[in-house]
Amino acid sequence: LYGPPGTGKTLLAKALATQGQTTFFNVSATTFASKWRGESEKLVRLLFEMARFYAPSTIFIDEVDSVGTKRSDGDNEATRRVMAEMLVQMDGVSGVNDNEELSNEELKKKIVMVLGATNHPWDLDDALRRRFEKRVYIPLPNSVGRREMFRINLKEIKTASDVNFDELIKATDGYSGADIANVCREAALMQMRRKLMKTGVKVDLMSYAN
Repeated sequence: LYGPPGTGKTLLAKALATQGQTTFFNVSATTFASKWRGESEKLVRLLFEMARFYAPSTIFIDEVDSVGTKRSDGDNEATRRVMAEMLVQMDGVSGVNDNEELSNEELKKKIVMVLGATNHPWDLDDALRRRFEKRVYIPLPNSVGRREMFRINLKEIKTASDVNFDELIKATDGYSGADIANVCREAALMQMRRKLMKTGVKVDLMSYAN
């Protein structure tokens, strides 16, 4: 899954975890981090072994470009080993034994799908990008999508009768889902600010943050 930030790539993965009826593994770059030599590669191998054991399963790697960035001469040895182990595991070299005679149903139960999300697909290593068979572009929402996002984010907020949603949808052309959520949150806080100004109460937000 790739596209601009805030378009809901991670949310789509969460929906897959709920509706996909598969064992879901959510991992990131810190999942494979270890100060011990050789431990990171073992963690990668263990992840895929667990996924095969609990198959059918889905491994979701958020910000996959931080894990599988393009290899260069300046990379350290640990990064190269982790990348190499991931490529081997994704190729299925250590998967089901070819000599095993399995039915179609048994083969389906042993399926492991690897799903990645990134805002920078051009930073992915060529070998890793080849192993992702399908690339799904998640674009910015259109007018219908923005209208639905306004409805979802404002469903628990009482809005004024003179709010023109058609104008809002036109004004937010090019906004992502996260941007629209921030706009709705800011609009909800404006009423509270007005009430505080009328009562003369001054709230020092920095004191609460500390």
